[in-house]
Amino acid sequence: MSDKNVTKQERQQPTKPVATILPDVDVWEDAAVITLTADLPGVSNKGLNVRVDNNTLLIDGDASLDIPEGMEAVYAELRTPHFRCSFALSRELDTARIDAKLKDGVLTVTIPKAETAKPHRIEVRNG
Repeated sequence: MSDKNVTKQERQQPTKPVATILPDVDVWEDAAVITLTADLPGVSNKGLNVRVDNNTLLIDGDASLDIPEGMEAVYAELRTPHFRCSFALSRELDTARIDAKLKDGVLTVTIPKAETAKPHRIEVRNG
């Protein structure tokens, strides 16, 4: 196949997301928080959307191909993936204080538990 047979539209096609992928996710829980890590290789902060809607945590991310400046893809078998997953959240979680960080393609989401949901000691009185 020669470069003459590839149209400009076909040249741009490798950078479009073609498949939605469920990322690998790990979830840990302790007395104070639930921590979720999701592997999102190739996703930057710009291509990432993390939100809560009706007690559902939604994670959407588009990976991007790093093409060197001044170059363009003429042909590529690799397509940029679109990552998506969702999690139902308990009402015992404080969704207003969720913290999310992205580093080296790993998203870490920390979801604090509401004070009323945390274990606590109940004092027993005499009588």
